[in-house]
Amino acid sequence: MFIGQRIRELRERKGLSQNDIEEASGLRQWYLSWVEHGQTVPSLETLERIAAALEVPLYWLFYSEDDSAASRQALTARSAETALSEAGSPAGETRFLLKLSELTGARVDSDPACLLDLARRMLSGKPVN
Repeated sequence: MFIGQRIRELRERKGLSQNDIEEASGLRQWYLSWVEHGQTVPSLETLERIAAALEVPLYWLFYSEDDSAASRQALTARSAETALSEAGSPAGETRFLLKLSELTGARVDSDPACLLDLARRMLSGKPVN
C-alpha cells in the first residue's frame, strides 16, 4: 500500500524509529508497523497524528516529491492549478488536490471540496459511490 510506504520513507528520512513515532503520536509501534506494511488502512485522524509526529503537513503522506511534476503533466486541465491558486488554496493543498485528481480521475477544478470529501471517505473506509 502506497501510504504505508510513504510513511516509512518519511520516517526513515528523518532518522526516526517507529518507537519515536509511538512516543510522539500515542499510536502503538505494532500498529505503525501494520500501517507501513499495508496490513491496515489508517483513518484520516490517525494519518493526521502520524503527520504531526513526523512534523510534516498531512498532504506529504499522499505523494512523493518526484510525483508532483508527473501529476501536473498528467492533468490535461492545467487551468485547475491556476483556479486553485487564484482561489487562495495553499500550494501544498493545491498539489494534494492535483494528485488526488490524478488518482481518482475526478476534475479538481469542478469542485475541490468534493475531492477532499472523497479522500476522507476513502481513508475512513466508507463506501465511495
